[in-house]
Parts: sequence; structure tokens; C-alpha cells
Amino acid sequence: MSNSTLSYDAVVVGGGPAGATAAQTLAEAGASVLLIDKPGRIKPCGGAVPPKLIRDFKIPDAQICARTRGARILAPSGHEVDMPIERGYVGMVDREHFDEFLRQRAADAGAERRNGAVERLEREADGSAVIVFSPTDAPDTEARARARVVIAADGARSKLAKAEVKGADKVKSVFAYHEIVRAPEDGDGAHYNPERCDVYYDGRISPDFYGWVFPHGKTASIGTGSQVKGFSLRGAVKAMRENAGMSTCEIVRREGAPLPYKPAPRWDNGKDLVLAGDAAGAVAPSSGEGIFYAMISGQWAAEGAAEFLATGDVKALSGVRKRFMKAHGKVFWILGIMQHFWYRNDKRRERFVQICADKDVQRLTWQGYMEKELVKADHAAHARIFFKDLAHLVGLSPR
Repeated sequence: MSNSTLSYDAVVVGGGPAGATAAQTLAEAGASVLLIDKPGRIKPCGGAVPPKLIRDFKIPDAQICARTRGARILAPSGHEVDMPIERGYVGMVDREHFDEFLRQRAADAGAERRNGAVERLEREADGSAVIVFSPTDAPDTEARARARVVIAADGARSKLAKAEVKGADKVKSVFAYHEIVRAPEDGDGAHYNPERCDVYYDGRISPDFYGWVFPHGKTASIGTGSQVKGFSLRGAVKAMRENAGMSTCEIVRREGAPLPYKPAPRWDNGKDLVLAGDAAGAVAPSSGEGIFYAMISGQWAAEGAAEFLATGDVKALSGVRKRFMKAHGKVFWILGIMQHFWYRNDKRRERFVQICADKDVQRLTWQGYMEKELVKADHAAHARIFFKDLAHLVGLSPR
């Protein structure tokens, strides 16, 4: 066991999109940064990234493994609704390659990379934080890294969040599971289309979430999630594969992990640590979208950490969550209500899919998704949607 301790301005724990972005941002700001990541873990994820992410975070074309031009929504009855994108596309990434690209970009910016499993956070006599981890290349030893500030981006059910941030361990999660499979060579199955995302709102696929079939170029992600204990996620994925005409496609890998669906009530410990990404619960309710919110939370956590390093003011850390919720809290609130109401049973899911056929809904949905902000200008469209939605709620709409 090694007792030597190296010192850094910042230690970032977790090398997913949140942690890698945080490490890059801090390194570019001139801080000495250690990025610790446990290798071999790939989060189950459909891999959709909106144009705003591609643009704002300068994602090169080589990382976009597919471009989708729309979505198909499938109801419990088998009714299908197409939602084409009028202009542009949604990019798709494979997390196996995308996350490594982000980690390497952080290293290129000056962050030091270490592979290992973080064991705990200790305090020195003066109160300084020390991250203790087991290096992958020497698993029987312990390495120690002293940090003036820590960014915990170690995923849902974060070990550091549980130890350091009050209430962070109580964030509820959906357990997500997907299979990466070889896509049909002819580009089409019974339903599969390499330029379309298929989304299943069906209690047989998930009693409280949804299922997806997302193209990744030569492969596809087929997955679902649920909080319900005993529900067979693998069985649901098998059903989607059969429906998509992909039951015989080779399985490249399987992945499962908890997926939070509500931001933690607090993101900092009031001293020297701030959360980002899944550790902070920065995942959109209803959709489970996490890559954009992980990266923006990682960037803002790093900017807050840089301010803390410069001033010593802990308000710079507590301000990260405030900034995030000011920008995205209203969208999260709306999506949370939607998930609570529409995902409750198949009768409501059926009506929800009917609503998705509305052109106003489609246009505003895509505009909001692509640019990550509520569309405020089109008051007439919002009014039409309100009354159509009300008709569905009271059962006056045709079925």
C-alpha cells in the first residue's frame, strides 16, 4: 500500500460525459486536474445527441455514427405515429467510443488520466480532501490524491455523493438495460430503419418508462427501463427485437445500470465538492435523456469549481445547481408531470401516442429538443395543444 499523496487543484471522479467535460473545462482554465475513471463500464444509452450539443461542444463528424431524421412512436395497440424532423437531424453516438473521445480530449487539454476505482474520500488534519482509489494497474495498492476541489461525476448511486452530500442518495432511479446488436445489412427489418428512432410506449415493454430501438450505424441500441422489481427487461428487449425484425441479429454487448430521473436536492457539500451528471440526477424525466445534461452540468460544475479555486467562496459550488435549474428546471418539471401522468397505464399511453400525431406537438417537441429550450413565441400553437390535450384527458377526442 502506497502512502504517497499527490496534490491537484481538482480531482474529477468519473470519466463519462459529465466528468470528462468537467476535466477538460478545468484544464483549459489552467487548473491542475486529475481525472479518475473506472474502465470497462459502458452506460446503457440510446446515444441521441441534439444539434445544440454537437455545436456547443464541438463534436466532430467522426463521433456521429448515425443521423436520424425522425422518430416512430408505437402504442400498446400497435398504432404507430411518425414524427419526422422537418429540418436537420438528431445525431447518434456509441458510448463505448464517444466517452473515450471525451476523456482523451480532456487529457489533450492537460488533465492527467488515471484508471481506477475510487474507494473513499478522506480528510487530512487541515480539512483537505483526499481521494483514495485503487489503480487498475496495481489493484492491490491504494493511491491518494489531494484536491482543493472535487467534482463527483461517478454516476447514479454515487459513492461520493452518498458520503458527502445530504439527500443525494435518495434520488430515485429507473434501472435501464440495453443490447447493442448488429444492424440488418439491408438497412430494414419489420420496423427497423437506420435513419429513425423507434420509441415504444407500452406496458409490456415497460410498465413505467419506455423502450427504444435507436440506430448506431452498423449497430443498434435496443433497450428499456423500469423501477418495477421483477419486471423482465431482457424479455422486453427480446420482444422489441422480434417486432423490429432483429431477433437473429448478433448481440455485440449487453449493459445495465440505474438511471436517475430527478435532480438531487443539493449538489454540493458546502466545503469543496460538487456533483455533476448522473451523480447529480441531471437526467431528464420522461425521456431519460442524459448526455446533453451530463455535459452541461459537467461544464458548469467545472466553471463553479474554477471560481471556487480563485475565490474560496463555497457559493460558487452551490450556485452550480441553481444555474442548472434556472436553465432547465422548467423543462424537467413539465417532463416529470408528463411521466407521472401519461406512463401510468396503457390507456393513457394510447392517448399520449395519439397526441404525438398532432403537427403542432411534433413541431414544438422537435424545436424544444433540438435547441434545449422551451419554445415561447408560438402562443397560438401552445393554445391549440392545450385544448387538444384537455380533450384527450377528458376522453372527448376520437380514439
